Amino acid sequence: MKRELGIARCGLACCLCSENATCDGCSSEQCHDAARCENRRCSKEKGVGHCYECCEDCRKGLLSKIKPYAFGLFARRYGEDELLNCLERNEKQGIVYHRNGVFGDYDEFDDAEQLISFIRTGKR
Repeated sequence: MKRELGIARCGLACCLCSENATCDGCSSEQCHDAARCENRRCSKEKGVGHCYECCEDCRKGLLSKIKPYAFGLFARRYGEDELLNCLERNEKQGIVYHRNGVFGDYDEFDDAEQLISFIRTGKR
């Protein structure tokens, strides 16, 4: 885990991403998706560092997917540090963020609340 990369603007876990060996996170000026990322553009326009800091319940861009949406809800409710703590604990317990390409254990959910519970407890 590269905790210093934290959470992406949309809620995805840059700190656990398999691409983080060559990426400095979506908030860096080296972001290769900067021009096409709707969530990055919108959060910058609104002057917030992350989508979860916005007062809207938005499902634009990557927030249309369960994982980033649920991660953002988690961070809004419990804070980014708690999200990072849970992700780090879960990783140590064998929960994998990217197992096959960009899909892993956190992608096996179709309900945000169930995923939030999984993040908090590490149990299905």
